[in-house]
Amino acid sequence: MTSGSAGRAAGSSVPPITRTPSHVQRRATLRTQDGVDIDAAYDPGPDPAGELAIVLAHGFTGGVDRPHVRRAAGVFAQRAAVITFSFRGHGVSGGLSTVGDREVLDLAAAVEWARSLGHARVVTVGFSMGGSVVLRHAALAGTAHGGRTEARVDAVVAVSAPARWFYRGTAPMRRLHWVVTRPLGRVVGRLGLGTRIHPHEWDPVPLSPVESVPLIAPTPLLIVHGDRDPYFPVDHPRMLAAAARGGAELWLEAGMGHAENAADDALLGRIAEWATASWTSATAEGPATAEGPATAEGEELPW
Repeated sequence: MTSGSAGRAAGSSVPPITRTPSHVQRRATLRTQDGVDIDAAYDPGPDPAGELAIVLAHGFTGGVDRPHVRRAAGVFAQRAAVITFSFRGHGVSGGLSTVGDREVLDLAAAVEWARSLGHARVVTVGFSMGGSVVLRHAALAGTAHGGRTEARVDAVVAVSAPARWFYRGTAPMRRLHWVVTRPLGRVVGRLGLGTRIHPHEWDPVPLSPVESVPLIAPTPLLIVHGDRDPYFPVDHPRMLAAAARGGAELWLEAGMGHAENAADDALLGRIAEWATASWTSATAEGPATAEGPATAEGEELPW
């Protein structure tokens, strides 16, 4: 996949610029550390004073107002506060999509917004491209590895995420690479898919999802994948789970396809239950600590 000159880690410290509320409880424009405006929405969930917030990271060509994103947010909001947002290059967010690289900065801005709203615990849930982003963000922003407190997360869920970059083993991924890497494909992405894509290759290539997973521990990690995923076959979630060395839970869902569209309400409800349970467990045990390298070679934190 391609993108611009790569941002290397998550982080944002600029407060949101509040906009007029829409159909959700609150809308805001968040400013990322590299100056991109990100469209975001907040639903306080069943308990406005609740400590837990779920931050939902959509897949490529998704967005905060897409029906499948709003459906997932609605299920999650039955149990916790929910923040949704559009990655750069998607919807009315600024910038250009880097297909999983600089998007860690967008997620960091959303996580920091959740904490600024008073939520002591934040769980990120990412789908497809968003799944790769939540894994990279957790690896780079965790307190166990030198990240800032406001950017860290307390649990991570990656749904339909790739394990490695540049995968072309399925027809849908070959089509996606054409959209991302070819000038005509990027025109199709902009006009047909509503996604504005950066024209340059990654330089340097960012930490891959499977390289990120070992850096996430001891933060709880859930990997969810369908056994009929047309984009990434089941060797991807198995690689991710193996990289966690026993530190991740793997759900292989029978009959499930890919990402938000394929995740039914029952599965989304189970993910929300897992997020709530991980928060409860973490609260009982206290803050986790671990020793380990700050980042993988070639990655630098911006703080």
